[in-house]
Amino acid sequence: MKNCEIPKGCLAIKVGQEGEKQERFVVPVLYFNHPLFMNLLKEAEEEYGFDQKGTITIPCHVQHFRNVRGLIDRDNKSLHHLHVRCFGF
Repeated sequence: MKNCEIPKGCLAIKVGQEGEKQERFVVPVLYFNHPLFMNLLKEAEEEYGFDQKGTITIPCHVQHFRNVRGLIDRDNKSLHHLHVRCFGF
């Protein structure tokens, strides 16, 4: 995937603590409504304010972000299965 190719419904962000190499992640916009991701955005607001130019940067360790992403994905899969069961599929 080229840098400019971001799938519809996704957003590119940068993740990394000061002094740590930042990594780029492409995440679904649905993440932005998840409480765990909101906490990360709050940290970004406290670190950089609302005047961030360009890509949103999350100031946390990359491994911590990967762990949070895994929890969010697991929550979303659980909700999907719950939703499917409600409709008998």
